[in-house]
Amino acid sequence: QVQLVESGGGLVQAGGSLRLSCAASGRTFSSYAMGWFRQAPGKEREFVAAISRSGDNTHSADSMKGRFTVSRDNAKNTVWLQMNSLKPEDTATYYCAADRQWDETVFTTAAQYEYWGQGTQVTVSS
Repeated sequence: QVQLVESGGGLVQAGGSLRLSCAASGRTFSSYAMGWFRQAPGKEREFVAAISRSGDNTHSADSMKGRFTVSRDNAKNTVWLQMNSLKPEDTATYYCAADRQWDETVFTTAAQYEYWGQGTQVTVSS
């Protein structure tokens, strides 16, 4: 089992940047594929980015490629989401998620993840 705690959200102007962190508990963090999702009020949870156990494979949603980058450091039990060129439509609660895996697969749907953090709010003003 793993527990996830997100941080780094806040209020930023359009065009600005934020770096979200997700700290995981436990000694087997390197066994988990990780993902970032977001959910705006009245909308469904949306895939943002994912990274495989070792970090060798990553995948970002098309609308975020070139702006958002996911990375991880297994020695620090942490995964990050670097968000640049933020837009007002990026405003949402951002969640990290984890699922134990045996290979370098990345997942893009929420149903594929077993563990979730509590979320961190990102607000982008115009």
